[in-house]
This record gives sequence, structure tokens and C-alpha cells, in this order.
Amino acid sequence: MSASAEATRLLPRSLLISITTVLVAVVLLPVGYIVLASLNSDVGVASGEFWPSSFSLNSYDKIWTTADLSTGIVNSLIVCAATAIASALLGTITAYVLVRYSFFGRLTILRGLVGLQSIPGTLMLLPVFVLFSSAGNYLGLTVIGTRWGLFLAYLTFALPFSTWVMVTYLRGLPRELEEAARTDGASTLVILWRIIFPLSLPAIVVAGIFAFLLGWNDVLFASVLTRPETHTAAVALQVFGSAQEGGALPVYSQMMAAALICAAPVVLLYLIFQRYLVGGLTAGGVK
Repeated sequence: MSASAEATRLLPRSLLISITTVLVAVVLLPVGYIVLASLNSDVGVASGEFWPSSFSLNSYDKIWTTADLSTGIVNSLIVCAATAIASALLGTITAYVLVRYSFFGRLTILRGLVGLQSIPGTLMLLPVFVLFSSAGNYLGLTVIGTRWGLFLAYLTFALPFSTWVMVTYLRGLPRELEEAARTDGASTLVILWRIIFPLSLPAIVVAGIFAFLLGWNDVLFASVLTRPETHTAAVALQVFGSAQEGGALPVYSQMMAAALICAAPVVLLYLIFQRYLVGGLTAGGVK
């Protein structure tokens, strides 16, 4: 490496390596302990063993019967995937209108999207529950306890963020491509489908993944708006952990195995869409 390139570094190479090593250790050591504990027995984990005396996959086999994890994972995948797809598509269309068209109230909507991000979800729990309960009473619809009711709740919180991500990205796309398409007779829907969506794929993936994570990690709304057969994976994991408190032998190994199983879809999602995430998150940062 040249002297000029070395001088542009914010930190000396030795210090950079040390800090990186510490940060990696902070992340990997807890994950490593969880993996080892899931391969240990419940007795071994309860006795404080860090390295298992014998490795076993029994916890991964038992967890499907001791906790209703399979139903929770299926419910989470259905609701979160639907939320991710809907928020990404609706956010892209809404952002296109806000960026490409001028109309009364446009700036108010853009500022409102930012303001909505500062409202804690705990403050919205009671209003959402009352609204969904009223819909069931006045419209004859069953909202509480259904997957689509939980989908509506997650979409309400994911759509503002997805729209703002797409607004930031679409501002950097050149208008000349759309003008050339309109000259050739393309309609707005054709422009959206053949130009905007393909060029905005990194930002769409970012918006979709964040919407997916919003639903996957949520416990508060899922525990209130669902019933046992529609519980998500996070709620199933919480119920399983709470049920083991105060027991004669806490099933720590099974709890670690359940946590890893619930985290696996998110890890796979990041690995698959990693290159899109980097491009989508850095887009619009440099003009």
C-alpha cells in the first residue's frame, strides 16, 4: 500500500486490526456459546459447562414437541413475507408519485413520513387494538386473532419507512430514462414495471428486508393481536421460555436451539440479499 493511501486512513492499521478483532469477538463469542449450549444437554448447560462433555442434537429434535415452534415459524413466514412484499411495492409506487409529481400537501406528506418514525410502537398498541376490535363489531369482520389483522398492523408501521427509503433512492435516478420512455409512448405503469422497478431493486430489497425484520422480531403486537394457532415464532419462543421459568430443570439447551432456529431465516435472508443491501443502504448518500 502506498504512503498516500496509508495516510488517508482514519485509523492506523494496527489500531484498526485491534478494534476489528474486538468487535468480531464481541459478536462471535455469544453466538458461539449459544451454538455450544444447543449441542449440550440441559443438565450440562444448567451446571455451567461452556464446552459440552458430549455433543448431541437432541435439543433440536425435542424443541418441535416441547414448543409449538413449527406453527409459529409458518405464521411468521406468511405474515412477514406478505408485509415485506406489500410494503416494498406500495412504498415504491408511493415514492414515485412523491418524487416525480408536484401537488398540494406533498411536503407535508414527506415530513409526516419522517415524523411517523419517531412514534414508539408501544403508544400505538392500544389504539390499534381498539380500532381492530371496532372493525370486528361494526363491520362484522374478525380482525383480532387472524394473520391478516397482524399483517395490517405491520404494514402500517413498515410502509412509512419503505416509502422514505424509496424516496431517497428515486431522487438519484435520472429523469431522462422516463422521458425517453414517454416519448416512445410508454404509460406510467409501463415505466414503473420496466424502468423504475428494475433500477430500484437494491432499495426495494432493503425496504422489504426491514419490513420483514419488523414483523419477525415483534413480540408486543403479535402477543396481543393473535391467538395460539396464529402465534408467530417470536411469541412461541417467548411462551416457551416463560413456561420453563421456575421449573425443576430449566431446558436451557432447548431454548438455545429454539433461538437459533428462529434466527436462521433472518441470517439466510441477509446472506442471499447481501449485495443488494449494501447497494440499497449506500444509495443516495453521495450526490
